[in-house]
Amino acid sequence: MKELGQERFYNIGVSYKKADAETRGKFSVSKENQIALLKAAKNKGISGAFIISTCNRTEIFGFANRPCLLIELLCDFSEGNAAEFSDFSHIYQDQLAINHLYRIGTGLDSQILGDYEIVGQLKQSFKLAKKVKTTNAYTERLVNSVLQASKKVKNKTKLSSGTTSVSYAAVQYIIKNVVDFDAKNIVVFGLGKMGKHTCKNLAEYTNNKQVCLINRTEEKAEEFAKDFQAIRNASIENLTEEIANADILIVSTGAEKPTVTKAQIAEGKELLILDLSMPENVAHNVNDHNKVTLVNVDALSKITDETLAVRLAEVPTAEKIIEANKSEFNDWLNHRRFTPAITALKKSLENIKNDEINFQKKKISNFDEQQAEILTSRFIQKITTQFVKHLKNEDTAVSESIDVIQKVFQS
Repeated sequence: MKELGQERFYNIGVSYKKADAETRGKFSVSKENQIALLKAAKNKGISGAFIISTCNRTEIFGFANRPCLLIELLCDFSEGNAAEFSDFSHIYQDQLAINHLYRIGTGLDSQILGDYEIVGQLKQSFKLAKKVKTTNAYTERLVNSVLQASKKVKNKTKLSSGTTSVSYAAVQYIIKNVVDFDAKNIVVFGLGKMGKHTCKNLAEYTNNKQVCLINRTEEKAEEFAKDFQAIRNASIENLTEEIANADILIVSTGAEKPTVTKAQIAEGKELLILDLSMPENVAHNVNDHNKVTLVNVDALSKITDETLAVRLAEVPTAEKIIEANKSEFNDWLNHRRFTPAITALKKSLENIKNDEINFQKKKISNFDEQQAEILTSRFIQKITTQFVKHLKNEDTAVSESIDVIQKVFQS
């Protein structure tokens, strides 16, 4: 593993594997706070840092002396605290952190297997880190390798066969659970990526012509609605009125606090609410209304169909692709770490060889210089090969070994 002084490459975070939607919401980091977090990481001397914050996970990658430095950053710029982090978190180091990123980027670690929305989110996260100047050559090479693996998995396997995502699951939930769903009034509140995908899925999988789109920036909703005859847009000032007329409300606003509250829903109003936001943007107390059904991302992610069985069968092939790309990355890493030390070692041994051959030429008559050259060159090759094997061992303290090489064979 690359060593920057005593630093190690860490991944810390919370995800759907241990934390429910409410807990993940506490550790969610807004775009503004992501920028502030990365700047704080740079001030702390943490290198190669980037953060991924989605509805399924919030995770930080980077080089640090101790993982607690990354944990402190996450707690400082989210609503979570260290005690909660300890209960619901994971911490990976070096090769485990590398492997985890490959699994994230290829959809193997998605809450819905093969969900590739994470690929775009990873690209955006790393683009933001580059803009703040917290990345380095190591993380840039690693992320590029992960994205290459992701592309191969998508093109060479059926891991993303069919359509299965949270936005797709939301529409499938409506189809399976709402009688006469094509005749229902549907309000989609929020036009982020999730909101756009939901609108597209409604258009593709239903014949509903009564979809109302509301977004804080009304111009974006107007522009988007132009491409869909079945979708009209309304002003955010009319949100409560539109909810009053709705049978189904889909929320994907991505705000820090609830954007839909109990007060906005009339007593006795029968309403299905699908909250696709993270943190959750529908106040939990809307459930106090007897006729309101509130469904969040965790419940939607449990919706499966036969496409998931096809995807599961593709996992071994995807893992082979990951291993091949990971091996290439580690070869690059080893070359980058070891080449200067091995080059210096070979140069030192070559100097010793040349001095000894010159000495023996003067001392021994009919000295076979060509044969001596062949023999000593083979010795040098075998010695350097053994040192490379030693340095590649995961248990080797590379910086200490290189230091020994430099001291013993200093020319």
